[in-house]
Amino acid sequence: MILAGLFLFGMATVEAVRAAELPKFKVDDSPLPASAQPNFTFHPVVEKVAPSVVNIYSTKTVRQLPIWGPFMEDPFFRRFFGIPDDLPRERRERSLGSGVIVSEDGYILTANHVVEGADEIRVALPDGKTEYEARIVGTDPRTDVAVIKVEARNLPAITIADSDKLRVGDVVLAIGNPFGVGQTVTMGIVSAKSRSGLGLDYEDFIQTDAPINPGNSGGALVDVAGRLVGINTAIISRSGGNLGIGFAIPSNLARYVMERLIEDGKVTRGYLGVYIQPITPELARQFDLKDTSGALVADVIDGSPAEDAGLKAGDVILEFDGRKVQDDRHLRLMAAQTRPSTEVRLRILRDGREMSLRVKLGEMPQEGGLARAGRGGLRRGPQADPLDGVVVDDLTPRNRQMFGIPPHVRGALVVEVDPESPAAQQGLQPGDVILEINRRRVTNADEAVRESERIRESTVLLRVWSGGASRYLVIDANRRR
Repeated sequence: MILAGLFLFGMATVEAVRAAELPKFKVDDSPLPASAQPNFTFHPVVEKVAPSVVNIYSTKTVRQLPIWGPFMEDPFFRRFFGIPDDLPRERRERSLGSGVIVSEDGYILTANHVVEGADEIRVALPDGKTEYEARIVGTDPRTDVAVIKVEARNLPAITIADSDKLRVGDVVLAIGNPFGVGQTVTMGIVSAKSRSGLGLDYEDFIQTDAPINPGNSGGALVDVAGRLVGINTAIISRSGGNLGIGFAIPSNLARYVMERLIEDGKVTRGYLGVYIQPITPELARQFDLKDTSGALVADVIDGSPAEDAGLKAGDVILEFDGRKVQDDRHLRLMAAQTRPSTEVRLRILRDGREMSLRVKLGEMPQEGGLARAGRGGLRRGPQADPLDGVVVDDLTPRNRQMFGIPPHVRGALVVEVDPESPAAQQGLQPGDVILEINRRRVTNADEAVRESERIRESTVLLRVWSGGASRYLVIDANRRR
């Protein structure tokens, strides 16, 4: 489970600088006008946008062990082997990236990994003459966004678009400094939206085939009206060069993070306080859902905003403040992009009936508070009984201590699972606590046995406590991982 809440080139340091108020950004959230649709040349767009995209040069000190290994750090061994003491132990590592000027008074958006760990940051304007020393305003590794600042006035700030209105197939331009050759413009389309899986906590990437290469990180992805729709951040490549699969952080996400870093000195995120998991086809059948959209509540954290609002385990969250919830990742992202203390309306499905709840979001704890339960893998097997090979016991003080189970957890402790059984193959293991069987509560081993005797099908829905939180698990005797 992941509590709710790159691999490219570069580096950052965390230095939160408070500001009394936000600078003035130029924002245009209207749909792309028909007059801005592609023409035979993009020269007017590039001429408008290029001055806002800068080169970022960062330097940091890297301590390195000598090639002869850590033992030679000892002066005795160095003298014994005749190794001089004045050999360099540190080196200066330089990195190249890009950034986008977003305010006339010097705020610049870039990717966190471009400036991570940097001792010195310099920003060069595309005129080839002007260069500034920059300071880090704040960074957010969880989204790979960083904000830096130069002391200047009347800079050519870019206009920021509403990235939610970007469509797959729209033409986009990527601007940056690939391989240090100088400012370069490439063209492509939006290949997909809401991509994830690159290892960040909060991911909602725009995928594009506009060529992105080393040095493009932190640069601008713009629409054909010359408005910022994304910050280029990552590629998928076997060679290190462009293969037509690039990713950009949507401008809406980057803007939210930037405003929090400037205004609050840190990124504050909305906190719902539930453990959620994706809805698999198996879970959709168990809960009589039409499809796998939405997020399944596996558990509700005690004292959380979700508990105060009346959310319960087994609820399916369909909408968050009027916006459809695509999946658990999407819900996590929407909650994180909402300011704490905001009251939002949730549309949920409970026992086949839709209802609405209002929740006043809290502030996300540092380690996160909206989590995702893992998917149990499935295998095909010959057994007809989904719980064949599972042995349970009551929760005693001794086995609570043995498995680290807190006092408030009540159910049947799994003490043995046949490795060849459907349950083992689909994720159940000793130390798990069965809380529900086919949505019927169990508080001890006898109740679990009685409920298991009611099973007349090859599939069973369990709610189990495992690893500090609960999740739903479908065990099908006719399927294997």
